[in-house]
Amino acid sequence: MKPSAQLTDEQLMELIIQRDKLAFSFLYDRYSGKLMGYFMKMLWNNREQSEDLLQELFLKIARQPELFDVSRSFKAWVYTVANNLCKMEYRKAGRKGVSISLDYAPELADKSAGITEKLDKKAFTTKLKEVLQGIDEPHKSTFMLRYFEDLSLKEISVIHNCSEGTVKSRLFYTLRKIASRLPQFQHI
Repeated sequence: MKPSAQLTDEQLMELIIQRDKLAFSFLYDRYSGKLMGYFMKMLWNNREQSEDLLQELFLKIARQPELFDVSRSFKAWVYTVANNLCKMEYRKAGRKGVSISLDYAPELADKSAGITEKLDKKAFTTKLKEVLQGIDEPHKSTFMLRYFEDLSLKEISVIHNCSEGTVKSRLFYTLRKIASRLPQFQHI
């Protein structure tokens, strides 16, 4: 099978396990931007650190592609690896929580919005960042994966090694906490 952009992530990984460099290139192109954005949001908006972790993640895929079980979802697996790399960075930095940068949230940076709407979004983003600083890592990470990375509940449950019910519960309590701390933005 010749690699192409139409192959699923899992099919590309099967080819990567067979050491197909073109398949690796397709997978890198498909995920590097998304994962870089995820790392930037999760790692204090530190570009150098984010680039390092992105490189580390793809080196892991290149060197040990067989660590991936092709019968499972690649997207969930790669975000699990990314999430674990972030946790290791938090430990290294001696930080319990995550300082999240929302600068890379495309829906919060819409260039076509009116000036008032832009100011509301900027104020909301600032306040949301403050609220998220006070939320524990599993809840915060679940929120980020769902609303900024657009992962499904099932994918998040795989990443966090918990049930979908736990993911729903974390989202519910996180959203409730955000809403209670940001009542002035409930009209947005």
